[in-house]
Amino acid sequence: MRDIFTAELTALGEDLAAMSRLVESAISSAGRALLEGDLALAENVIADDHTIDAIERELDERCVALLAQQQPVARDLRIVVTALRISASLERMGDLARHVAAVARLRYPEKALPSDVEPLFRQMHESAARVAERVTTVLETRDVHLAEEIYRDDDLLDQLHAATFQTTLGGEAVYTPQQVVDITLLGRYYERFGDHGVSIAHRVVYLVTGDLDEHGGP
Repeated sequence: MRDIFTAELTALGEDLAAMSRLVESAISSAGRALLEGDLALAENVIADDHTIDAIERELDERCVALLAQQQPVARDLRIVVTALRISASLERMGDLARHVAAVARLRYPEKALPSDVEPLFRQMHESAARVAERVTTVLETRDVHLAEEIYRDDDLLDQLHAATFQTTLGGEAVYTPQQVVDITLLGRYYERFGDHGVSIAHRVVYLVTGDLDEHGGP
């Protein structure tokens, strides 16, 4: 019975990593769709989000079943509860990638972003893509040191998010109301994406060490 339970815990970890790889693909494609005005790519991201949602539902059902049937304690309980919380964060990251793609689709055949803010959002896209890639690696390896890289990428996303407000409120360029709304929402989507990546890093650090990390932890 213990061997079966251990195998189920291992499978949970593998499925979280697989879910994270889908999120990686989603944010990468969503950012390209936004920056390039690629309608087909945006629609693919939106359509594929249901797969991430389905994995989250299935993972959550398995976690609840494990809690009810196995009544885990100590580290085993921490693993199951952590898996529940990580799956929720990954699902939300998938939603945020879908939101970015939805803005790109809504503005087609035009690009959603004015040309002068494209460099700013290219940096946001690259930072978010790094967060997603590192989250996957952390889930696969449980490398707590890599969590620090996720924190730094999130700090950069926070700075870039603040820069979007400076651009729309204090810059010399004049934007339409719709452009202001799009810039504001897109900046928020990327900023929240980074926050969820940090949340997952916190959870993995907690799972490995059992301690709250210096960034606040779960």
